[in-house]
Amino acid sequence: MADEIKSLDELDTVAEGTALDTAVETPREPVRDDLGRSYATGRRKDAVARVWVKPGSGKVMVNGKDLPKYFARPVLQMILRQPFEVAGVADQFDVMATVKGGGLSGQAGAVKHGISRALQLYDPALRPALKAAGFLTRDSRVVERKKFGRAKARRSFQFSKR
Repeated sequence: MADEIKSLDELDTVAEGTALDTAVETPREPVRDDLGRSYATGRRKDAVARVWVKPGSGKVMVNGKDLPKYFARPVLQMILRQPFEVAGVADQFDVMATVKGGGLSGQAGAVKHGISRALQLYDPALRPALKAAGFLTRDSRVVERKKFGRAKARRSFQFSKR
C-alpha cells in the first residue's frame, strides 16, 4: 500500500498525463454541399422547416415566395432576421426554405431554428453567438392534448348541482 494517495495535490500529480488531460477539442469543420450551401432542419410546435443557406445578398424565399409575401406580419419577419443580426452577418446569406405544418407563428419559429442551425454549419465561428442567444435549442413546447372527461386539455365541464 505504498501507492496510497493522501492529498489532493498527490492526486493531481498522479492524474497528469491521463486520457482526460490529453484530450484536445477539435475545431468544427464547415458542412457544405456541392453548391456551397448548408442544410438544416428547424422545428417549432407542429411546423417543420427545411432550410438551405448560401452566401448572397440577403434574399429569403419561403415555399417559393419572398419573405414579405409569405410572412406578412412584421413581427414574423423580425423573428426570421434575428439569427443574422445576432451572428452579425445581416444581408450576407440567401435563404431558401420549405416549411410544412402548424400556423404562421410556428412556421416562423421553425424557419428561425433552421436558419440558426444552417448558419452554424456553414461557419462554425458563428456558433457561440447563436448558442448564447438560445437559437440552436429547439423550443419543445407543444399544445397539450385533450383528456377524456374534460372539455379541453384542462377545462372541465360546467358543474351542475341539480
